[in-house]
Amino acid sequence: MGAQLCSQADSKAPRETLRFHAKAKGVQVHLDARRCTAQRCATFHDGIVFSQRPVPPGEPVALRVLWHETRWYGGLRVGFTRLDPAQVSAPSLPPFVCPDLEQQSPTWAAMLPEGSALLGDVIHFWVNCRGRLYARVNAGPRLLLRKGVPLDAPLWAVMDVYGTTKAIELLDTTASVIPSTMPRAFSDETLQPQATAELECIICFDRAADTCLLPCSHAYFCSSCAGRVLRNSAKCPLCRWEIKAVAPA
Repeated sequence: MGAQLCSQADSKAPRETLRFHAKAKGVQVHLDARRCTAQRCATFHDGIVFSQRPVPPGEPVALRVLWHETRWYGGLRVGFTRLDPAQVSAPSLPPFVCPDLEQQSPTWAAMLPEGSALLGDVIHFWVNCRGRLYARVNAGPRLLLRKGVPLDAPLWAVMDVYGTTKAIELLDTTASVIPSTMPRAFSDETLQPQATAELECIICFDRAADTCLLPCSHAYFCSSCAGRVLRNSAKCPLCRWEIKAVAPA
């Protein structure tokens, strides 16, 4: 059966571009409208996401780290699961892929080595026709993460936007060139400021950042700029969540 699935993976039939599953996601996960980016909005856990379709052996899943937050320990987990996300009740998802989801379901995942999923890094991971889970960071060496992944049933990609990894973007592996530039909203180092009294507004770079947006709680804006954003677009410039109100930080 594994050989049959591998031969299917080599088929020339076009595949649907990978996206995050719209509903099966951790309670702290916010997806963008195209379901290409996943951001963990609070805490260091509850960041599980799935691919919207099965991923055959040999097909790489490609993603980019959009936000790396150093105040937590541990980072991105990647792997595969037999758990069909269409059958998953989102509130029933555990806070962690490893070990929680692995213990509750046929799931095989692992954390990338410390320091190998930093801001801007492009990561490919896949399971080969021998049931081995591999990953590669940028142009680095192939990393063996797990052995013994069964290939006798469909597998969905599963990722855990955990710890130091705050946001990721799925990339289109069918594109001739994977873009090397970061999306503007996530490329600026102001996404990861230190919380100090001297922090400046990231819009005007003049007044103090003393106002937060609700409900996303991003607090990198002065009251004047926050009010203008609320009036003009009502969307957070960082995460694109709808702004319901502004409040003192």
